[in-house]
Amino acid sequence: MTPEELSLAIDGALNAAIDAGELTLADGETAPAVRVERPKNRDHGDWATNVALQISKKVGKNPREVAQVLATRISELDGIASVDIAGPGFLNIVLDAAAAGELAVTILDQGSTFGRSDVLAGKTINLEFVSANPTGPIHLGGTRWAAVGDSLARILEAQGANVVREYYFNDHGNQIDRFAKSLLARAKGEAAPEDGYGGEYITDIANRVLASHPDALSAEDPQEVFRSVGVELMFEEIKQSLHEFRVDFDVYFHENSLFEDGKVDELLEKLKESENLYFKDGAWWLKSTDFGDDKDRVVIKSDGNAAYIAGDIAYFQDKTKRAENPADLAIYMLGADHHGYVARLKAAAAALGDDPDMVEVMIGQMVNLVKDGKPVRMSKRAGTVVTMEDLVEIVGVDAARYSLTRYSVDSNIDIDLDLLTKQSNENPVFYVQYAHARTCGLARNAELAGVTTDSYDVAQLSTEADSALLAALGQFAGAVKESADFREPHRVARYLETLAGAYHRWYGVSPVAPKGEEEITDLHRARLLLNNATRQVLANGLGLLGVSAPEKM
Repeated sequence: MTPEELSLAIDGALNAAIDAGELTLADGETAPAVRVERPKNRDHGDWATNVALQISKKVGKNPREVAQVLATRISELDGIASVDIAGPGFLNIVLDAAAAGELAVTILDQGSTFGRSDVLAGKTINLEFVSANPTGPIHLGGTRWAAVGDSLARILEAQGANVVREYYFNDHGNQIDRFAKSLLARAKGEAAPEDGYGGEYITDIANRVLASHPDALSAEDPQEVFRSVGVELMFEEIKQSLHEFRVDFDVYFHENSLFEDGKVDELLEKLKESENLYFKDGAWWLKSTDFGDDKDRVVIKSDGNAAYIAGDIAYFQDKTKRAENPADLAIYMLGADHHGYVARLKAAAAALGDDPDMVEVMIGQMVNLVKDGKPVRMSKRAGTVVTMEDLVEIVGVDAARYSLTRYSVDSNIDIDLDLLTKQSNENPVFYVQYAHARTCGLARNAELAGVTTDSYDVAQLSTEADSALLAALGQFAGAVKESADFREPHRVARYLETLAGAYHRWYGVSPVAPKGEEEITDLHRARLLLNNATRQVLANGLGLLGVSAPEKM
């Protein structure tokens, strides 16, 4: 029995009590949704619910009275061993061993779909992340967004959403001009401009521009040649790095297209009719303070030109009005210096007549690398910043993705390179991956010993270690849903570490293969079933993080 199945069964008992007149809802009241949770203290049972406390005022009864009514009905359900009332009206529920063990069967029946749901079916979510300027390799902040963003996309898809992964390609503005000037200076053998870019990659790109365009320096506008060709070469490198990091995008949106296609100018004329814009001091202002901004923002400057935020508004409109996959929700994943964008983007949605809640902004904090207890600050190739390639070269894609995803995005993190290269339980990604490899090794050994799951009796799974492992498996779907609801992929990573811990402890006290001349029993077969169910959930969870599930380590 899964937690979801138990919740539905309790919900049925609650409705039956209402239909029988044992509980009477006041006019206009409805019964709350039933949820079960794992008690912190295992002595309190397998699962607990506070539904009696939630509904007591609605039915005009003391919570313990309501709990008694529900306990009587729940105890009659198939698979329930006992129901106890605790404190002000909590219901603590113990499943019988067979019902608890059926969870392993359910997991193997559902396979790779276990833990998924259709709660977001029919919803298109535009998820924009990384979006680093094509002026150099992706630094650690962008690498964190790549890992978190792609994991969040996988988790939202696991809840049924249609997710459009989008990269906003900034090819319009001063930074691109500085990049082009830096390439041109390097090609001429001159020092980089004072505000330009350094690093070996500038030399690489400049040489590649000259290789494909030998006459670039004698062109009518050499800087434009280095800009157009250099940006394209740099962006291809960025895309290749992301692909090798297991991150690919559905849409690469070019900022320049907003201005080339006249979308911004067309939109500005329309926005003048919006109640969320007003005219003052010769300029048009967006009422962004209505949405928490510290001041209203100029959209059309007094000289008639568009301010930077005009492009943001046009871009949001593009996301929500596309012919293909128009967004019902737009999630922006931005760096630590973009806090002001939350209110501005919500105000932009309101100015277009859309619901501001169609915009969500996630702000990510800084990442630092530490080696030998000291910060790592310099890149071999980029010179000034540590890049995605630097991190992957040291620890590999799996460890990089996992370590960047296992923390809440609103916290600064230090990545200990020494720890991530250790093959020990101190290394969290090793700890989880080794649990999966161990399930595979145990299954291979069981097969050699002749243990199969052709027949089994899950009621045999009655030890404390069995119960603890089954309880951990039962929490997977809830962890995935919470990760989607709160946009926090780290909840899946932390769940996997909990599951791995439960499995490692179970492994030490639960032999699956018989010893010596010992006969193969239902207990061996049931344990193999539980082992295989754990393998499936570990693989499913690692897949949501874009991390491999090795069969041997």
